[in-house]
Amino acid sequence: MSDEEPLYTISIAARLVRRDKPNETPIHPQTLRMYEREGLVNPQRVGKNRLYSDRDIERVRRIQSYTQIGVNLQGVAMILDLLERLEQVQSEMEVLRQAATRDRRESGGRNHDV
Repeated sequence: MSDEEPLYTISIAARLVRRDKPNETPIHPQTLRMYEREGLVNPQRVGKNRLYSDRDIERVRRIQSYTQIGVNLQGVAMILDLLERLEQVQSEMEVLRQAATRDRRESGGRNHDV
């Protein structure tokens, strides 16, 4: 099962966001709807129902952590965008690193500096 598989209805998702903080009240489903309107989270739709994945839940937790320290939703959007770009660049770097290692191995370790 993938962490991107939509599993949870909005009411369950709202409870899961704070499951590790049992003394806090769950977030309101309306908060999740607002995050969706703002483009911060994009649950899958099945008919009229929103279904949230584990990855969506983790993203909402991250959003909550930023808003709790005073970052507004526009700031959260910028932070999340930058983090996604960073993750993409890191993935691309890893692919390049693996290709360079493979090339060195195939060339017998010879130095190909220009």
